[in-house]
Amino acid sequence: MSKRTAKKKETAIVPEVVEPILSRRHESVIVALLANPKITDAAKAANVSESTIWRLMQREDFRERYKEAQELALNGALGTLQGAATEAIATLQKNLSCKIPAAENQAAKTILDFTLKAREQLDMLERIKVLEARLKDRGDGA
Repeated sequence: MSKRTAKKKETAIVPEVVEPILSRRHESVIVALLANPKITDAAKAANVSESTIWRLMQREDFRERYKEAQELALNGALGTLQGAATEAIATLQKNLSCKIPAAENQAAKTILDFTLKAREQLDMLERIKVLEARLKDRGDGA
């Protein structure tokens, strides 16, 4: 077997040896993983084997890039939800005076429920920050 043939086989078996940095192929695997929760489906979508995905998931740089991509996707989804929440609040506000008592009552109840939940979460966040600061002070003084 020639050196060229041996190198080709090595590339097919362990693509990370030839691609030590993340490539477009790696990015396509990440996109496929984001779109397909099952590795089997992601492998088909990226046109790679399941074992290739498994090997890539063992690489620290790939896992970090995948996590970044997940965070970007989540941030995009949260932005969309925030926009929809603004519209939902406007709809609830319209329903407060729509002259249909059941709808007005439901809108009022929904607004109050979400307001109280938001207040509870903000209070809890503040309490956690205080506790973390106390723990940090206690750790620094010890």
